[in-house]
Amino acid sequence: MTGSGSMEIIKFRIQEKHPGTVVYNVNRFESWSSLETMWHQVLEIGLDVANISSKHPEGINIIGYSQGGLVARGIIQTFPNITVDTFISLSSPQAGQYGAGFLHVVFPGLVKETAYELFYSRLGQHTSVGNYWRDPYHQKLYETYNVYLPYINNHIKSKRSEDFKANLLKVKRLVLVGGPDDQVITPWQSSQFGYYDGNETVVEMKNQDIYVEDHIGLRSLDMSGRLHLLTVPGVNHFDWHMNVSIVDDFLLPYLD
Repeated sequence: MTGSGSMEIIKFRIQEKHPGTVVYNVNRFESWSSLETMWHQVLEIGLDVANISSKHPEGINIIGYSQGGLVARGIIQTFPNITVDTFISLSSPQAGQYGAGFLHVVFPGLVKETAYELFYSRLGQHTSVGNYWRDPYHQKLYETYNVYLPYINNHIKSKRSEDFKANLLKVKRLVLVGGPDDQVITPWQSSQFGYYDGNETVVEMKNQDIYVEDHIGLRSLDMSGRLHLLTVPGVNHFDWHMNVSIVDDFLLPYLD
């Protein structure tokens, strides 16, 4: 629900610490348009990123915050000609979302226990949030209706599954940043591919099928030293991209 203006702190800090670095701050799908479907955002912003990548064939770094990190991963997995050195996912619901911390802003009166009734419908799948809403108590409906997350996570196999994995494996470094005091991404471990089981108990990434069976290449990235998990306590969701110390301590070291 925010816009590119909220990412200016990160942009200016990178430019300050790395003079001469070209930083692009994509300004598509701001405010209410951020509710447009994830695939639409992936394809539209992906064209921008592909154009940027073509100007920098040596490779680019990508930082995606919150929903933007999930859009960014979709772009990396979908566009084969984008050369990515480092992809930093900053508090993004990579394994899904099952928390109502922000729902009231967009969907007044909606609670997590019954949100599936909206999101797991054709209407609900016309919203970005519906595309990554993952109710642990309604897995079959999630698999039946969700058109985005189960596919880019290769939970449901498709004709593009091999490409989704191969394209992510091209990145030189994948950095997953999240923390226990986020209060929006639920569970917060989703930012590092952990998620609830059917009893709403968090299962860490390395015990998830997506890792164990290497559905999208996470285990391969990990075994080759290219996967980095950064857990940062004391940071609220709305502070990750507004805090210079976060940029200095957890972004810049991976952008050299």
